[in-house]
Amino acid sequence: MKTKFLIFALSLVCYTSFAQQDAQYTQYMYNTININPAYAGSRGVMSIFGLHRTQWVGLEGAPTTNAFSINTPINNSNIGLGVSVVNDRIGPTSDNTISADLSYTIQTSETYKLSFGIKASGNFFNLDVNKLNPADPNDDNLQAFNNEFSPNFGAGVYLHSDKLYLGLSVPNFMQDKKYNDNEYVVFQERMNFYIIGGYVFDVSPTVKFKPAFLTKAVQGSPLQVDLSGNFLFFDKLMLGAAYRWDAAFSGMAGFQISDGLFVGYGYDRETTNLRNFNSGSHEVFLRFELFSKVNKMVSPRFF
Repeated sequence: MKTKFLIFALSLVCYTSFAQQDAQYTQYMYNTININPAYAGSRGVMSIFGLHRTQWVGLEGAPTTNAFSINTPINNSNIGLGVSVVNDRIGPTSDNTISADLSYTIQTSETYKLSFGIKASGNFFNLDVNKLNPADPNDDNLQAFNNEFSPNFGAGVYLHSDKLYLGLSVPNFMQDKKYNDNEYVVFQERMNFYIIGGYVFDVSPTVKFKPAFLTKAVQGSPLQVDLSGNFLFFDKLMLGAAYRWDAAFSGMAGFQISDGLFVGYGYDRETTNLRNFNSGSHEVFLRFELFSKVNKMVSPRFF
């Protein structure tokens, strides 16, 4: 048990050093609503998204994330709305975050739109001390948390066309602390700054290529940079790869089952010493979109 607890403690150290306070996604380009509220309604249709991520398989207490979101434009207006729920579990802790997003879009040219968004969220934090193995079970610092609530808010901007997107966002402005009254701080929320971008190149009439990036900055932690390249064949099959700087390599695949249904899978392999304690990370998502005769897409947008 001591060995397992040591491995879990080491994993938390690595987890913190890479600033993974907000849930981490390999296929962030399909799950933008969770990090940038200005994305709400930008696809022009109602988009329903579900994701499951199992990180560092085989490592006790490793993160597991479930995310669900709905976002849609409002009729023919410039307003978009979104609602999302994220459950993030790490060892004895569990975070449940419910968010509401509001965006407003302006047409800046014939091809580009600029969206502004705000996010309001509520976080429910849980700590199950029964999952720990302390030397002193009666330690006063070991206080269980049961749905400890903390509100937050964020904002973002999102420039996009049918080929390009750029975004800047801060999902959480408020920095909340747990165990703040004691000597120890089990969890402290810090501001995460995100910059994302991507561009779709038409390689041929049947092949598209999209390089993309995500940069995340957190005070006191190393800069995180994700670089990816995805190919889309015949507007149906997506294949790609990604690299998280000094952290992991990833492979991605997806398939457009129908006009409104897209399924994707991602696999990460660590490049740090953690690779000796796990068999990689798995991520699967499903996106369903509701079209009408007016807003039906000729071909799926690649982000």
